[in-house]
Amino acid sequence: MYTANCEGHGMKRLSPHRLFETSSNFCLNTRTGSAMKIYNLAGYFIILSYFLACAYFAPAHLGPWTALLIGGAYFFFCWFLGGLYLADVLHLGIAHRALDYKEWFVKAVAIVNNTFAIYVNPVTWVNRHRLHHKNSDHDGDPNKLDSDGFWRAAYLCLLPYRCQEDLATDDILQSRTFRVVGNPWFAVVAQTASFYLLWRLVGSLKFALVMWLGVRIFGWWVNMVQNYWTHTRKFGYRRYDDERDNAMNIGEWLPVTATFSACLQNNHHHYQTLLRLSHDKSEYDFGFLTIKVMKGLGLVKATPRGELIPADVPLRALDF
Repeated sequence: MYTANCEGHGMKRLSPHRLFETSSNFCLNTRTGSAMKIYNLAGYFIILSYFLACAYFAPAHLGPWTALLIGGAYFFFCWFLGGLYLADVLHLGIAHRALDYKEWFVKAVAIVNNTFAIYVNPVTWVNRHRLHHKNSDHDGDPNKLDSDGFWRAAYLCLLPYRCQEDLATDDILQSRTFRVVGNPWFAVVAQTASFYLLWRLVGSLKFALVMWLGVRIFGWWVNMVQNYWTHTRKFGYRRYDDERDNAMNIGEWLPVTATFSACLQNNHHHYQTLLRLSHDKSEYDFGFLTIKVMKGLGLVKATPRGELIPADVPLRALDF
């Protein structure tokens, strides 16, 4: 077994260290050299393919440059809103109760994301996530078992294991807003209407399909980073030597930004309720930056459990 701290791969500025392995302790399970990690390669390939497809299928009345601008705006909208909804609100706010959001803001983000971006049922997601932490990589984990390989994990991103318990009994999840958003008919009607709206706005069925499917393929990759690559010990690094799960930290710029820092899994599984997923100032933490902005806007504050720094976390202050 092995442990590692992450001081040897500083994340303060964009450098080759974020994309390539250049030292032996960057990823303890791979050889040194300059081989791009497969998860980075897949992520950049999906992004590049998306924009190339937007340009190729651009309708004549828009042209490739306008199509690229529209495709980029739609991609950014779905990614950022989805990260805000899943990583910041559902994850840290509801599932772990590390953050206390304004209730109207939580409900507004849930409605807007699930209507206009990628639909994720808030009630079942919170339940699956709590069961994931309770049974990480073992029977009862809806996301992935220790024996599951790449293709099984890819399938489970779409159709996870059946939940064996109901841990999502929070008052806000029983509210009228969340009962409506969590209804399967809402998902069908909202997603159909959002696609139709996109189609009418761009004036091309093919172009709308490229954007609509493209962002969802990227969303699948984000899910794979969190469910597969950060729960397979061949990838990433470990700060804490926890035998009970396979949680790893992946610290490069693209996966950290794309997942709103949810790929710092070893840190997070070691202390689930800490509102900051980076446990050292050298670790790049995009998600933490977003909640700091929301705090500045008066939308969120830390809960007592969320701001408590455990003794073995090398942070002198939370900086929140």
